[in-house]
Order: sequence, then C-alpha cells, then structure tokens
Amino acid sequence: MTLRVLVVDDQALVRAGFRGIVAATPGFSVVGEAGTGAEAVEVTRRTGPDVVLMDVRMPELDGIEATRQITGQAGGSATRVLILTTFDLDEYVYAALRAGASGFLLKSTEPAELVNAIRVIAAGDALLAPSVTRRLVEEFTRRPAAPPPRPAAPEPAAAATRAPAASLAAITGREREVLALIATGLSNSEIAARLSISEATAKTHVGHLLTKLGARDRVHLVILAFQAGLVSAG
Repeated sequence: MTLRVLVVDDQALVRAGFRGIVAATPGFSVVGEAGTGAEAVEVTRRTGPDVVLMDVRMPELDGIEATRQITGQAGGSATRVLILTTFDLDEYVYAALRAGASGFLLKSTEPAELVNAIRVIAAGDALLAPSVTRRLVEEFTRRPAAPPPRPAAPEPAAAATRAPAASLAAITGREREVLALIATGLSNSEIAARLSISEATAKTHVGHLLTKLGARDRVHLVILAFQAGLVSAG
C-alpha cells in the first residue's frame, strides 16, 4: 500500500526538501503541499492523506489549529499529523499533541529517520524511539493542561488525553498491565516478551485499549497512562 503524504511548511525550500525525500522513497507518494495552516486543512479535506508533515509557526493559521481541524474534521480521523519543529521543547509541540497530533520530529532529523517516523505514525504505532517517547511524554505530563496559544473550539480528537482515571474501569487487569508498559515506551514485541504472551496477543490488547479508551493512537495511550497515574514521570 502506498503511503500518501501532505507536506506543510511556510518556506518553499523546506517543502521542496521534504517533498524530495518523500517522493524518492518507494511506497510513498506526495499528494500535495501547503504553505499555511488554512491551506493544509483544505488540501487534507480534498486529498485525504495518510500522514501530514506539519510545520508549527505559519501565517494565517498555525500548525496547532490546523492539526485540531484536520484530526477533528469529518472523514479526517484516518489522517495522522506529524509535527515538524525547530525546537525540541517548543511550547507549541505540547499544545499540538493535545490538538490530536500523533508525534513530532525536529527539522534537523536525518532523512532516514523522517521516513521511518512517517511509517510509524501511519501505522498508529509508537511515537518514535522509546527514549524519545518517554522524554516527550514526561515533559508533557509535568505541564499544566493550559489552553493552546489562541482560543479555539473544543478538541474532540484529543479527548483521550484528558480522560479521567475513572475511565480505566472499562479495561481488564491485563490491559492495564499492557497500558503501563506502553507508557514506558515498549513495543508490542517487547510487551509480549515482558508478559510471556504472543506478539499477536499483545497487539490485540493494544487494539482493545485504543477502542475502550477512545485514543487515536499509542501516543495518546501513553499520555493517558501518565495522567491516570499508572506510571510516574522519570
């Protein structure tokens, strides 16, 4: 299956660079480009990409609001957003995760890492490498759930990140164990080895967690686990 990617950045040279990397990768195709958040929302609605490479700071509509609109729009639930930022501790990154983004990368990332991240995000799997997942989510959970930089509509796509601990009553004891291991950055195969179950069974548990907790992907399962107190930051 070909992964369809939309490239969003307000700098034409940056877009050209990302487009070249994506277009040169077997099994990938570029469905379009956008120079503003508003264009990104419109092109996503029209082309339905699997993954949107989203810049944060753009004119007219920033990447946070564009992400919120993309993940919340009708028919857009299958589209994943990968935030591309210059700063690894950018305040906007955390707001973007709350808006429904599935992960983030620095713009200084090597091309091979970008390609791998697109595959990972498209599959709804782990954010990036486990160490990156832990560092990002630990920082995320230490910050108050402040509103994004600009007033906006409610965030239905990111509701799982704010779900109360009581919502965990719907999951089984084994699923709770799996959720805690997901929060430490373990992959399905590592979870299977830790719990002495098959990888297929681990994958099934993850699927049940996504459904029961209303999470978009593993990123939001991790955030929910931290907020519910299943694991502690650090």
